[in-house]
This record gives sequence, C-alpha cells and structure tokens, in this order.
Amino acid sequence: MSSAQRFSGKTALVTGAAGNIGLAVAKRLAQEGAQLVLLDLDGEKLEKSKGEIAALGVKVETAVCDVTNYGSVEAAVAKAEDTLGAIGLLFNNAGYQGAFAPIHEYPVDDFERVVQIDLVGAFHVLRAVSRRMVKQKFGRIVNTASMAGLQGPPNMGAYGSSKFGVVGLTQIASKDLAPYNIRVNGIAPALMGPGFMWDRQVELQAKTGTQYFSADPEEVKKQMIGSVPMRRLGDIEEIPGTVAFLLSDDSSYIIGVTLPISGGIL
Repeated sequence: MSSAQRFSGKTALVTGAAGNIGLAVAKRLAQEGAQLVLLDLDGEKLEKSKGEIAALGVKVETAVCDVTNYGSVEAAVAKAEDTLGAIGLLFNNAGYQGAFAPIHEYPVDDFERVVQIDLVGAFHVLRAVSRRMVKQKFGRIVNTASMAGLQGPPNMGAYGSSKFGVVGLTQIASKDLAPYNIRVNGIAPALMGPGFMWDRQVELQAKTGTQYFSADPEEVKKQMIGSVPMRRLGDIEEIPGTVAFLLSDDSSYIIGVTLPISGGIL
C-alpha cells in the first residue's frame, strides 16, 4: 500500500486538535486516507480545524472535550465510535505548557493544572480509547511527550515533570497493551518555531532571573538555539511525518519508544 493511503478505512482520534501540532498531524492522517475525530477544549478553534480537514475530502467529526474530566473523555470517545466506527489510531496530544519559574517559586495551582492536563489527561484519553482497542484487538497510539520530559530543562518543573510522566506512561502502556496487538509510542518535540509558543518561552525564561538564561529575550533566543545541535528551530511540519510513521505498519516492530524531534540530539 502506498504511503498516500496507509490509513485508508481507519478512524483516527486526535486530541489537542485545535492547536498547531494537532491540526498538522490530523491533516497528514487525512491526506493518507484516515477519517478523523477531533477533540479539543476550544470549540471555536475546533470548528476551524474541522473545516480544514473536511476540505481534504474525508469524514470528520468533532467533540469539545476536557481531558482532565474522565467523564468528558469517555463521552467524546463513545460519540466518536458511534459516529465513525472503531477507533484504530490515536494521537494523544492535548497539553498545556504552564508557567516558567524555579521550583521554590513555582505557583502551586499552575503545577496542579499542568499535571492534570498533560499527564492525567493523557492517561484519561489513553484509558478510554485503549479499552475499546483491546476489544477489537488492534490499535496504534502515539503520545505527545517533549524534550522537556527527556532532559529536564530549568524553570519548567510542572511541564517537564508531566512530560517525564508521559514518557513513563508510554513505556508502561506499550507493555500492558502489546498482547492485544496495540502499539504505543511517543514523540518528544523540542524547540519549535517561530510562533506564539516559541516567543512565549523566550519571554518567560528571560523573566525568571535564573543563571541559565539572559534577561534579554534576544540573547535567550541565541542561548536556546545554541543548545540545538543543528542550530535551528524545528518546524511544526516536521512532526506529522514522524507521527504517521509510528501509527503506520512501517513501524510494526516498534513499541514503547519516544522519538526526539529536536534538530539533532547529542
């Protein structure tokens, strides 16, 4: 089967589908033949995403979903299954970056919010979808972690800790679900840009006042890009191909890995 039709006849569920990464991956899966279920908390942006996917000529449904609430996730997944049939592919991607501050100053409420969205939310979606995949004895899952969950960057205690958790969740789930012909892997994007998220982390790192970064945002940009072996930012469009590979039969012997997407790793 050509790569253009690797997902023909399959239904893919994408969380965080109103965001840049979620939408980019959803488009790639649609281009390769999948019908899509898009989940996000932002209903207005979700409808825009739906329009872009529908324009590619595939079936697409949406559901406003709060991943921190298991009931909301279960209802959205049940609706998706009733509408488009069995879910064979999952891109478990919803996330929130949170504040930037050293641990002793990190806002408690924000730490809890990040963990609830990025780790607990990832578990909620993974559980709700995998329960159905177990019954059908087929599934392909990709979780979105982060290089922050592999390297432990300063001033990102909540986000980094959550993403370390997602890496562990990926490894454990891959073992638990392997007997049911369900493969679970992850991706770990690093510095992506330009755009809002890149500008946000630069500005907030500059304001932390810690030894790791300059107080000048322009210098912070140089410092951060200088930590990347290829000395450049990653592009959002470099992510969908990796996700599609992990969801496809081209990666049929890979489970429990989290692939860095980082402009080169040391």
